[in-house]
Amino acid sequence: MTSTNIKIINTLLFVDSLLIGFCIFMGDRDWLYSSQIAFFTSALVISASMISYRKMVNRGVALGAMPTDADRDELDKLDDPHDLYSEDEGNSLKEEKAKLKENRRSLKEVAKDSRASFSFFRLSAYIILVLGFFYLNRHEYLHIPSYLISLSFPPLVIVSILLSEAYTKTKELQDG
Repeated sequence: MTSTNIKIINTLLFVDSLLIGFCIFMGDRDWLYSSQIAFFTSALVISASMISYRKMVNRGVALGAMPTDADRDELDKLDDPHDLYSEDEGNSLKEEKAKLKENRRSLKEVAKDSRASFSFFRLSAYIILVLGFFYLNRHEYLHIPSYLISLSFPPLVIVSILLSEAYTKTKELQDG
């Protein structure tokens, strides 16, 4: 496991312990049940999505699907991502249309790449999320405000950690 994953898990456990402490302090059983099921299922959905996305990216890298623009500078890539305004403007549009025609993908190829979108982990996590909601509702434990707030904590925690990691890596690259 990478240090980022460990940091995410530790932060999620810390936030969850704060959430449990708050619910116990407030003394409401419905808040505790709703918040814990929402927090757990939300973390499960985010984790499953990250795993399936990582597998999809790794598969694409292994197949050589990553574009190489080594000869273009970064500003040019941002201003003209499809290289439509290069020196030979007349031919570049025709070349781009020809590339699009030859890069058309069959239904079979699209189905192969969409496996990550419909992965077993993601579908299972969403099913658990829905079943948790139905369980709370059926047993009259559902407290909507605590459910929605707790549902939002894992994505916020994970996004903030990933952004801080990206910021520190960028800072290191600029300084080094």
